[in-house]
Amino acid sequence: MISIPSILLYLIIALIIFLIIMISYLIHSLKSEQSLNLEQTQRLDNLSTKVDELKLDSYDAKLNPHLFKNILNSIQSNAYQTYYTIDKLSNVLDYILYESKANFVSVKDEIEFTKNFIEINKVKVSPLFDFQIKNKIDSQSPFYEEKIIAPLISIDFIENAFKHTDFQQPNSFIKILIELNQKNFQIQVTNKISPKNSLKKETGGHGSQSLEHRLNMIYGNSFTLSKHAEQDIFIANLKINLHEFYTKMHSR
Repeated sequence: MISIPSILLYLIIALIIFLIIMISYLIHSLKSEQSLNLEQTQRLDNLSTKVDELKLDSYDAKLNPHLFKNILNSIQSNAYQTYYTIDKLSNVLDYILYESKANFVSVKDEIEFTKNFIEINKVKVSPLFDFQIKNKIDSQSPFYEEKIIAPLISIDFIENAFKHTDFQQPNSFIKILIELNQKNFQIQVTNKISPKNSLKKETGGHGSQSLEHRLNMIYGNSFTLSKHAEQDIFIANLKINLHEFYTKMHSR
């Protein structure tokens, strides 16, 4: 059996709790409506089965209370876009159940998971909100389908953006860049924050320290991670030199 680092395990458990609460809410919302066709009912049943699997997987694990609080605070979903979100939730569940326990996954799969996780979080945001995602993915990159990326590596960035963005400001925004080229993988998240937001005062915290520690254990000096505030704009950026890391892996 593959050994899962404790930091990754805590992250998976936190995501499990987030998904269990989210799915329970969606199922309740859908079943309260009078008209559900057969296909929708079957999809709900499949999601319920996956939730049961997640519960069984997490019974014997110890929960990180800080991550648990972050997940609970992020549950502010609205009923609209419910049907669309079901497919994304199903994909996220499959990824966590069957893929994320490996030490490495393909860059292609991690990017797809990140996109789905973003869509799940967008459910609680007004359609008029300035949300921009830019994908610069070179599918011809030698690393696109290579199992070289640590699973769930981008969750910290996405979660913090939705948690700390000042959604009440008329000029508020979230911008996400996901890029893969012939050498590097990069994710950059930029968002507007409140003047009193704690992110302006500190770039650390439990989540940041855990992420950096995990990256150090896996990639050594083959990555750069930066988080900083420029007035009321917070920028988080991760770049992994896949070419350098791949060379090191295969020279051992």
